[in-house]
Amino acid sequence: MEDSNIDTHIDKKPRLSMSSEKQPEKEVFASVGDQAQSVDDNNNNNTSTNNEVRQTGAADAEGHPVQEVESLCMNCHKNGITRMLLTRIPYFREIIIMSFECPHCGFKNSEIQPAAQIAEKGSRYVLKIEDKKDFNRQVVKSETATVKFNELDIEIPPQRGQLINVEGILQDMITDLESDQEERKKIQPELYPKIQEVIDNIKSYINADEGTLPLTVSIDDPAGNSWIEYVPGEPSHKWAMYEYNRTAEQNVYLGLISADEVAQQKQQNQESQPEEKSSNITLANNIAKDTVIGLSDETDIENLSNEVQTFDATCGSCYKPCSTHMKSVNIPHFKEVIIMSTVCDHCGYKSNEVKTGGEIPAKGKKITLKVTDPEDLARDILKSETCGLNIPELNLDLTPGTLGGRFTTIEGLLQQVSSELHSRVFTQTSDSMDEETKTNWINFFAKLKDALDGKIGFTIIMVDPLASSYIQNVYAPDNDPNMETEEFERSFEQNENLGLNDMKTD
Repeated sequence: MEDSNIDTHIDKKPRLSMSSEKQPEKEVFASVGDQAQSVDDNNNNNTSTNNEVRQTGAADAEGHPVQEVESLCMNCHKNGITRMLLTRIPYFREIIIMSFECPHCGFKNSEIQPAAQIAEKGSRYVLKIEDKKDFNRQVVKSETATVKFNELDIEIPPQRGQLINVEGILQDMITDLESDQEERKKIQPELYPKIQEVIDNIKSYINADEGTLPLTVSIDDPAGNSWIEYVPGEPSHKWAMYEYNRTAEQNVYLGLISADEVAQQKQQNQESQPEEKSSNITLANNIAKDTVIGLSDETDIENLSNEVQTFDATCGSCYKPCSTHMKSVNIPHFKEVIIMSTVCDHCGYKSNEVKTGGEIPAKGKKITLKVTDPEDLARDILKSETCGLNIPELNLDLTPGTLGGRFTTIEGLLQQVSSELHSRVFTQTSDSMDEETKTNWINFFAKLKDALDGKIGFTIIMVDPLASSYIQNVYAPDNDPNMETEEFERSFEQNENLGLNDMKTD
């Protein structure tokens, strides 16, 4: 199929159509505000409608009442009824379900809105559908969420909020594509079979035909208000949830900051750091960064170096009790670090983090490693939260804070960068990306893959003002001919960012 990446727009809002009766031009092109004001004036004159919220007497299983209020129908411009229910989804949060019906023209519509504030971080949920019953998983899709079906190569951009299941999303997609097929067959006959092939392919997945499953569905929501149902006790590979720091562009999209503020901040950064190369691809804090759950109680730790310590904590996703595991690990020729891991058995939330201990060193450390052999990719690497990482040959720049603290291999770190960055670039910005930018990103990922395959050499430069990062020296205790380590004095700005200027030890 030549054009398999299809953005479907499932919009159930009524469309303007030419009626048999000629209407005045001012009614057709009147703004929504004018229409609403006209209806309000009529209501005030006739005093026959009641715009107050009324109780219907119905309620959900937990006793939350269903309320209703008169509201304007955008189809016939008369008053209809909107019913609202504030309810809670287990293992998620509160939502508002709204349903509109107009008794005059019969128009109906429904949507959901988050009842909570915008989350501190964005979220991404991934579900692997392995059998037909997985299509019944409940889904909360907010108006800022992007849904993607990997194997179908189909992406649904942000639209109205829905409380639905996975099968319902696909059925809506089929309905939207089939609605214009007859007309498309006449006007664009060359496009008709391609769209029909997509429709048939979606149906085969819904029917779980042989050779179709598994199907991977992901929901990415920078507002953090979307969700895919989790089944307690299921295998960990079926369901996953990630949190990440939003980019400046995403904050602008959500209305948290203005575009002018972003432009002003970028200008200030360029003025303060004129020596930086504009060609470098900078990963800011938009790559997924796991949230570390704080310990709830202080506990006496015995034999920390030999045992995995477990502490009671509270899940940051569903707020139910969970456990945090902590293990002290001694890295040869470096120092002792603490690995922390949290898994919630109720909602499936997972996080892991690496913390370095000890006193704050007087100087920072810069580590430079030349990767010249594929075996170098297996070297252990510890990147702390305060460490910045740069690979000039790949035009890759990880700012401090990106990915959090990670203890892995060089190959594992690059694979995570590739996976997380690829989902950010081609999931959220692919529609608005021009051809030149898209080509640059494709070339970047091609170089990154060559580096992972050991086809090209590259240089890793790690700068950590707290000297808490490390790359394995395979020649230890002798010096590594391909690695250089140097100490440096921290600048005033670095001490300010780390809070050291205000720290008093006298």
